[in-house]
Amino acid sequence: MITLTNTYIIVYMKSTTLIILLALTILSCNTPNSTTMEPAENEKLVNQYFIHFNNHDWKKMADMYTDTADFKDPSLGTGIVKQTHEQIIKKYSELHQTFPDLHDEVINIYPSGDHHIVVEFVSTGTAPDESKFELPICTIFTIVQGKITKDFTYYDNFTE
Repeated sequence: MITLTNTYIIVYMKSTTLIILLALTILSCNTPNSTTMEPAENEKLVNQYFIHFNNHDWKKMADMYTDTADFKDPSLGTGIVKQTHEQIIKKYSELHQTFPDLHDEVINIYPSGDHHIVVEFVSTGTAPDESKFELPICTIFTIVQGKITKDFTYYDNFTE
């Protein structure tokens, strides 16, 4: 025989179970994704990138990219070009041979969402003929799980 007390307990248990399931569902929607780096972590990664660049440590710099990364860079032609670590090291080693004092001065870093960092910087160096250059550049880095997956670089490649 079901009494009023038993009915109350059954309804109470069903209500409590429903509330617990609802709370778990809401909490699981608000839990940060463990594969997403915080924008501050991405900014630290980009700062380290420019330290490696200015130290001309091309291997450490290349290791900051995924095994094959997408590049958009006027020096590589039009469109998106995939580059491996070895190709990145080769490109920057050759650039360093041409401009031994190659240096990038970061002007500003603009985090953009969880995966993108926009960097405004000026690249300088001296050519073999002793002529100096100063080139304003903007790069959009896409960073996923602590590695650079895309490096889209923009600058005025027009020669006067």
